Amino acid sequence: MDPVTALSQEWTTLQNNHERYETGALWIKLVAVLLFFTGAAIALEPWLLCLLQLVLWLQEGIYKTWQARLGERLLVLERLLGAPSSTPGTAFQLHSSWSASRPGASALLAEYLASACRPTVAFPHLVLVLLALVLVFVAQA
Repeated sequence: MDPVTALSQEWTTLQNNHERYETGALWIKLVAVLLFFTGAAIALEPWLLCLLQLVLWLQEGIYKTWQARLGERLLVLERLLGAPSSTPGTAFQLHSSWSASRPGASALLAEYLASACRPTVAFPHLVLVLLALVLVFVAQA
């Protein structure tokens, strides 16, 4: 297969998957909101609502970290495809290149937490956690 064709095919595949991750993240947010209000409606313990929201928030952070890895490879592919070179690079190296630079466990956890703290990920999870904390304090009063 022609290297440019292979890189183009990889870019198309990864771009489609990158967009699917965005849809998946929106589903996680929707589930978080629905579970919060359903849990509040059935009088679930507020601390349990808070814990559930924290789990979903971290899950979305992990999910968005995976999406970011695809984005990093997409940028590499775009540089390779845009370079006026006779050898544009090697296609289909997403896992090989990530494996070669894979961080240790603590750095990986830090990467997940950093993704979870991005505003586009934190909303609505932070709001729901704060609402759950309000419910905890109201229940104690």
